[in-house]
Amino acid sequence: MTNWAQYRPSSGKFTPDNIDPFLCTHVVYALATINSFNQLITTEWNDEQQYKVLNSLKNINPALRTLLSVGGTVNGMSPFIWMVSKPESRAVFMKSAISFLRKHNFDGLNLDWEFPGQKGSAETDKDKFTELVTELDQAFFEEARDTRKTQLLLTANVAAVRPIVDGAYDVPKIVPHLDFINVMTYDYHGHWDPETGHNSPLYSSNVDSGSHLHHNIDSSISHWLDLGAPADKLLMGFSTYGRTFRLGTSDSSLGAPALGAGEEGPYTRTAGFWSFYEVCSFINGANVEWIPEQMVPYATNGYVWVGYDNKASFTNKVGALAMNLGGAHVWTLDMDDFSGSFCSEGPYPLVNHLRTIMGFPPKPTTTPQPITTKDPLATFCVGRPNGLYVNIADKTTYFQCFTGITYLHRCQPGLIYWDSCQCCNWP
Repeated sequence: MTNWAQYRPSSGKFTPDNIDPFLCTHVVYALATINSFNQLITTEWNDEQQYKVLNSLKNINPALRTLLSVGGTVNGMSPFIWMVSKPESRAVFMKSAISFLRKHNFDGLNLDWEFPGQKGSAETDKDKFTELVTELDQAFFEEARDTRKTQLLLTANVAAVRPIVDGAYDVPKIVPHLDFINVMTYDYHGHWDPETGHNSPLYSSNVDSGSHLHHNIDSSISHWLDLGAPADKLLMGFSTYGRTFRLGTSDSSLGAPALGAGEEGPYTRTAGFWSFYEVCSFINGANVEWIPEQMVPYATNGYVWVGYDNKASFTNKVGALAMNLGGAHVWTLDMDDFSGSFCSEGPYPLVNHLRTIMGFPPKPTTTPQPITTKDPLATFCVGRPNGLYVNIADKTTYFQCFTGITYLHRCQPGLIYWDSCQCCNWP
């Protein structure tokens, strides 16, 4: 989930309150950054509040794990570049990160330094990334050993395009230190290209040539495996958004001439880019086509062309590759039809479908039980925001409000609920 999705208007607004606690095994909160003192810090005014809401979901699903993603850019530069340059600055960052993650109840860290050695950073950053990953893994191990806490997870988002992978990562040296690796198998094509192309194709097409022959999921995953990454650590990326083009001629096929980005969506408000729920609104009156070679759909209406993913393309990707890997990751929860308001397929149609075809067991539907009697407490959550609330009448219990329904939880014997931490603790 992204912390900027909260600024989308109306039905597009997304916060941790919108997350189904049983939908995913892990939720990654994007995005934190690094300050000039090499410390991990927030990026939004209400991040700490949102951390609290997100991590309170573990009271509903104790198996859920949460990670904080750090990265992005500061003045167009990666915040990692200065931090990794010296052992002393890396040490400050690692100490800061451990303290920050423990304070806010995260289970691990996600490194969103997607292109070490690229975008203005020195080639030596490839080696610095290796050092950072190695040292973080050791620091997490030592902290868990000394405190007898569960060791923090360490993960990374990594590039999918072959030349970038080769220039950015020393794969055999980094993979032993990462718990899982999110391969960003999307953004292969977009409005930066002079012709239409799909955002996340499974295979190449007959219009691909040169380096574009490798701009597809099959090529990317194969390359990571060839470089020595173990299959069970690789997570294939699934996109809940599409890339749009403005057509340059009457030709609307794959590879048709394009004149840049299609207009921005009403909710994501970014030219050349639509969330899945915005795509749903578009395809109602559009011509929907299928690319057999690449096993993905696209749609056109007038001068607009959008390549996107749907349930059928998700099924094909899982069947072809994902089931042989460690799993799947989604960019992002907030761009699926999370409310079920747009696509007439219920909440999270893409991610729920992905969960099913990946073989996960059905989500629980009866735990915890909502209060359904005529007890006046049954209406406690009516009109209240999602979240946890103290039960004044019995502090060994507490309420959880979720979509207006009141759930009653009981603390473990001897503990009472504390609103200050939104947790059960000793009296």
